[in-house]
Amino acid sequence: MPLAVQSRFALVYAAQFATVGVLVPFIPAVLAGHGLTPGEIATILALGSAVRLLAAPAVGRGADGWGDARSILVLASGLAACTITGFAWAPGFGALVAVAMLHALVSAPVVPLSDALCLGGARQLGFDYGRARSAGSASYIAAAVLAGFAVQWAGAPVVVWLASLFFLLTALAARGVPRLEAPAAGRGGFRAPFRDPAFRWLLPLSALIQGSHALYYGFATLHWQAAGLSSGVIGLLWGEGVVVEVALFLWGRPLVERLGPAGLAGLAALAGVVRWSVTAMTSWLPALVVVQLLHALTFGAMHLGAMRVLGSLPPGQAATAQTLHSSLGVGLAMGLLTYGCGPLYARFGGEGFWAMAALCAIALPIAGNLRRALRRRRG
Repeated sequence: MPLAVQSRFALVYAAQFATVGVLVPFIPAVLAGHGLTPGEIATILALGSAVRLLAAPAVGRGADGWGDARSILVLASGLAACTITGFAWAPGFGALVAVAMLHALVSAPVVPLSDALCLGGARQLGFDYGRARSAGSASYIAAAVLAGFAVQWAGAPVVVWLASLFFLLTALAARGVPRLEAPAAGRGGFRAPFRDPAFRWLLPLSALIQGSHALYYGFATLHWQAAGLSSGVIGLLWGEGVVVEVALFLWGRPLVERLGPAGLAGLAALAGVVRWSVTAMTSWLPALVVVQLLHALTFGAMHLGAMRVLGSLPPGQAATAQTLHSSLGVGLAMGLLTYGCGPLYARFGGEGFWAMAALCAIALPIAGNLRRALRRRRG
């Protein structure tokens, strides 16, 4: 039974992260194809992050109160399959802003609700969250590579239709997730997770380390295209770093147990300093191939550390904590930094990655504060 449930969650992750794999590398190219400037692209991406910031916690709080996060996940994924198509036909900047905000509104809870449901299932049935989540990373690799060659063959708008298909598959896969024993309705509203010091320190850590990916997500494809790399090679670059991330999710449980959330966060911050520094200095393909492997740490290790902190909170706070972390810990930082990365990239180009390295350097001492908070919680 635990392995069967783990497999069903793996299908949900595989479908939803296929949408990420096709959209994150190439949605800036879709927007550029509509004639938008770097500043306008950054504005649209940042507005989407801002909407997710507001929408996800409200939906998460409602899911804890209602006790049926699965139905909300199915509905949100189905609506996202419809709204994403607007990026293909919207006629100008204003229409694209409206499409981006509507899509962000309906898609905001998809990932955090999946995490809340999967962590709850892992806690009740004893399967490994990391192994289920690894299906998402593997799917991301395949989708990013597929998107790279699809764009090369059919043009950037093809990724919009691929994303719509994968959102629909997410809704269908979520329907197959079993109804688990529901926890008592969450109490304390939005304030409850903030009573835990570890949760409070987790938010700035995720903001800095995950937020340091803003320039990468928003402009790495355009930067590498300007350096002469083909769309197919760029798709491979986006995908190859996640190979090691999959290995971390599949077989990294001993490392996770040994380092704990604070150690994982510190490792992610250190890897970020190295990764973004090299990316700032060169677009030489062999160097990019090497540092892309660090995505397993800058994203993967930080994600697993965050899930360990969030998974230790009371079950009745699960969806609220997940969506607050997704919004305040990641979404707010990503939105502000993405908005700032427009003029940053326009002025400095690839050298803007030095600013991303600085964010990770700031995160290093905060990981020590998280360690002390977790020790006080255990004591």
